Amino acid sequence: MSGKPEGVRIRDDFWDRYTDLVRETVIPYQWEALNDRIPDAAPSYAIRNFRIAAGLEAGEYGGMVFQDSDVAKWLEAVGYSLATHPDPELERTADEVIGLIALAQHEDGYLNTYFTVKAPDERWTNLYEAHELYCAGHMMEAAVAYYEATGKRKLLDVVCRFADYIGNVFGEGPGQIRGYDGHQEIELALVKLHRATGEERYLKLARFFIDERGAQPNFLVDETNRRDGRSIWTERRLRPTAADMAYNQADVPVREQTAAVGHSVRAVYMYTAMADLARIAGDRELAEACRRLWANMTRKQMYITGGIGSTHHGEAFTFDYDLPNDTVYAETCASIGLIFFAQRMLKLEPKADYADVMERALYNNVIASMSQDGKHYFYVNPLEVWPEASARNPGRHHVKAVRQKWFGCSCCPPNVARLLSSLHDYVYTADPASDTIYAHLFIGGEARFALAAGPVGLAQQSWLPWEGRVRFELTEAPSAPFALALRIPAWCAGQAALAINGRPAPYETKDGYAVVRRAWALGDVVEWAPELSARLTAAHPDIRANAGKAAVERGPLVYCLEEADNGRPLASLSIPADAKLTAAFEAGLPGGAVVIDAEGRADERDSWQAETAYRPLAERLRPIPVKLRAVPYYLWGNREPGEMTVWVRVSDAAGGKE
Repeated sequence: MSGKPEGVRIRDDFWDRYTDLVRETVIPYQWEALNDRIPDAAPSYAIRNFRIAAGLEAGEYGGMVFQDSDVAKWLEAVGYSLATHPDPELERTADEVIGLIALAQHEDGYLNTYFTVKAPDERWTNLYEAHELYCAGHMMEAAVAYYEATGKRKLLDVVCRFADYIGNVFGEGPGQIRGYDGHQEIELALVKLHRATGEERYLKLARFFIDERGAQPNFLVDETNRRDGRSIWTERRLRPTAADMAYNQADVPVREQTAAVGHSVRAVYMYTAMADLARIAGDRELAEACRRLWANMTRKQMYITGGIGSTHHGEAFTFDYDLPNDTVYAETCASIGLIFFAQRMLKLEPKADYADVMERALYNNVIASMSQDGKHYFYVNPLEVWPEASARNPGRHHVKAVRQKWFGCSCCPPNVARLLSSLHDYVYTADPASDTIYAHLFIGGEARFALAAGPVGLAQQSWLPWEGRVRFELTEAPSAPFALALRIPAWCAGQAALAINGRPAPYETKDGYAVVRRAWALGDVVEWAPELSARLTAAHPDIRANAGKAAVERGPLVYCLEEADNGRPLASLSIPADAKLTAAFEAGLPGGAVVIDAEGRADERDSWQAETAYRPLAERLRPIPVKLRAVPYYLWGNREPGEMTVWVRVSDAAGGKE
């Protein structure tokens, strides 16, 4: 499946606000942050590092070892933005940055400001920790995005020189390094570079890095031993074993891996590349590994919000069903990587499960990570917040109740910018072989497709996430038949109606899609109505944190309770199992949103003595009736700081069905 429609442009009542925010506010704000111009924000050093590496100013390297990647992701976001909204001033700024990057490149093609400025004699000696190939990969992704948007080759030529140099350094030949990076990223980037240039050597190099990973003897262990365990992060000497390499998904070859383990961002970036290579090469073994890893990760290790990586110890997966709500990690970058992986799986085999997860992560974890002003961010995305615990308990230091202006490790903010700037790439895929257009996300806009049947133009109008209505109009239609496949969202429980030109129409169900194959005419209108209603969702019994609790969902959105609407402590609240959930639009919330109201209960408090922590259960009084209000999770933390929870205790039935 080629999977890439042409000229997709977002025009959507819900998502235009985000794409406009990224273009008008986020990209300029992040440019200021990269130049250390945001008052009271963590310093970036990123642009300054390039200026020092280019010989334009003196100074010492600043920031994380992977600081170059922040600039690369910002440039990638700029490329996607320019592709749909030309902006001469923004393009001029980007060209200046690209010129700076080119000046920082070495004669042999090498490019990395940390090793140029701080450790010039240590290239390729610490792949385990130093993110050299990771930074290279992000620069390649930026170059491809910018080239495809503007046609300008300067950055593309820089990264091609770099990739060619890397291809000489790494491989199975005499004198080459038979290894790979500790943090995966270059693998998926090389696939993109192959697509942009047509050069098979980049695809071959990506396959080398994937195939070499986890082979024995273990490269990362041997490399660490060769430098006597010296680390850039700690003074103690590292002595990793082959088993320790699970953190880097390098304990066994990728085709033998059965469960998502280790650092969550590294994992999903690698899985994305695996899915790319499985599709391009027709590699069935690699595809089957992707399916296994997807199933384990999304069915046993994913939060209801689409977050992954449940512990702050290494930003990592732990084990099946270990999904704590308050000490959660669920890094923003991890959910973005999950969306990448889902998109590649959809290109490999269009199944609604992949798109359901992609939608869940996008509408919940990802956009919740950024404030509605576009200038504040969460790195960690909790499902329960108790501000006092976050502030005073060192074990929860990573869970912040307030978004930050910037971070010392600011990988997430530019990652959000590049994803939302490229949102148009996730709405559809097209399969010319079967003449089928798949609509994965219901986001309004225009698109054009090249099928064997002929060119097809589609205009989509969506009322989601507030109403279950979507409309497609054929703006260009071939004379030969083709198929339109519309995802049947998991949240509608199979209840979805289809009409064509105002008349109810039957459809075939295949892999979670409603498929209609027919001869279409210019102006044909398809109306798609998946049932959208509020519901209470339970968690698997093995998810101990959610035993006896429920979450509120409506359509693609997960909801939460905030102190601003429900008082405190939220832990004292409960909702009847048969509560009637009432949906109403609330214009007073940022951007306006549908809220969910219900009759609930609160534990009685007044009879407790102030200094009595415990008393006999028999003395407990009846819970007090209260009004509960749930707001979309993506909006939490945009009002006054306070408690928040996604999961609420379930009480006995209230005596009425919804």
